Amino acid sequence: MRALIENYRNLTAGHCGSGSMRNLIFHYTGLELDEGVIFGLGSGLDAVYFDYPHADPPYMCFGRGSSFETDVTDALGIDYRETPNPDNDQAWEDVRQEVIAGRPTMLSGDIYYLDYRKFKVHFPGHRFVLLGFDDEKDEVYVADRTEEETQTCSTEGVRLSRNPPGGMSTFNTWGKFHSTQVRHSLPDACGIALRKTVGRMLNFDTSQRDLMGNLRGDSDGELSVGLQGLRTLAKQLPRWAELEDPVLHAQYLDNAIVKFGTGGGFFRDHYAAFMRWAAIQRPDLVGATTVALAESAAREWNALSPIMQSIVATPKDDLLWQQAQEKLEDIYEQEYSLFGHLADTVLKAG
Repeated sequence: MRALIENYRNLTAGHCGSGSMRNLIFHYTGLELDEGVIFGLGSGLDAVYFDYPHADPPYMCFGRGSSFETDVTDALGIDYRETPNPDNDQAWEDVRQEVIAGRPTMLSGDIYYLDYRKFKVHFPGHRFVLLGFDDEKDEVYVADRTEEETQTCSTEGVRLSRNPPGGMSTFNTWGKFHSTQVRHSLPDACGIALRKTVGRMLNFDTSQRDLMGNLRGDSDGELSVGLQGLRTLAKQLPRWAELEDPVLHAQYLDNAIVKFGTGGGFFRDHYAAFMRWAAIQRPDLVGATTVALAESAAREWNALSPIMQSIVATPKDDLLWQQAQEKLEDIYEQEYSLFGHLADTVLKAG
């Protein structure tokens, strides 16, 4: 059997999750929003750091949280739900039936196994959209962030991606729109998203840490998120400088800032765009100072990337490691001020 959804508009994006949700929300509801706005409405911003001995280097660092895709639809009041299923055969049949019914379907998986991407690093939280399949050719057709055109992947590649044989897995998680109604106004959605982000970055909402802990499994070591995640990263950096060969550690952090589909600046470029939009939607919550802090944090993250690249080239240069450490400390201060300002308005507003 063969099926292919041909009326799906797939705009390219800086980040897989916000790009996929932007396109899916437009397809199902007709709501047209910029990618940065989608990211901010999903309370996507975070700073996740955890030790992970199964990786090389043995840590992971993310600039976004774990539940962005459902959080953006919660903020907008759209009935969208995600379901994991460890049964590979049933999980494939579930999404296969969605496509047969003409419904583009969100998938989650490890990008390493998607043969059309040729990605050399394991990343289990990649998002892409299922648009079709061909049983005879053993092919699957998907929409991904890097190309507007539909991409072709082997069926086995998608299967391995969705529930990998080793390492972290999202266990065939897939998402479905159960309604096309947008129940919340944009100003209300903006307020919901801001409150949630403030809670997570200031660490009195522990949901993202709990979700990442479940995904990481029984690994020991550091696991922190939000501003605590930034502090942990700053604490780890000097230890890398003392390693015999710190190149992989430095290279990974540089990749995490820009190259791993962050939309720029460890997702901070997206969040700065959202803050500019939020200042229009909710001037009672977001002012010029807050926008300026978000923009400054994005610039500082982007400025850290070339320092890490220089460290990769000359890993024993103590001055470069000192510059990187100072930059991380500056970033922490910027984001501490940013979310302190937001807390003063958002939490008081209730």
